[in-house]
Amino acid sequence: MRFRSSKANEFRLWGLLLTMGGMLLMILGLAGIVFEWGAAGRLLAAIGMVIGAILMLASMGIYFAAGMMSTSAVVVVCPECGKATKIIGKTDRCMFCKTILSLDPAHAPSEGALPAEPAKAGQESASTTP
Repeated sequence: MRFRSSKANEFRLWGLLLTMGGMLLMILGLAGIVFEWGAAGRLLAAIGMVIGAILMLASMGIYFAAGMMSTSAVVVVCPECGKATKIIGKTDRCMFCKTILSLDPAHAPSEGALPAEPAKAGQESASTTP
């Protein structure tokens, strides 16, 4: 079984990976200038800088999209750990304990588990699925 996290954290992870990859590519591209490889080194540096900058812009777009989704996400109290977490879509995972949460009653556990505690002041309660 693959270790998964919440959708918001997955988006942030991909944004971070693109940021680090873009910076690494730009730094490695500069090796052509630092080690004085002539015209080929300048071409390598230019290609590395352009592709790295594109990756950084893609990262910025992913972070922006994750932020916009996070502002419209439903805040629920996780029945397992009791912490408030955001759900994007109908099902998501708790950001803290990785429990699968759902707003759809069709995804509620069928093992006779009790429903989650009532919501507190504007927060919805979520059901868990195994």
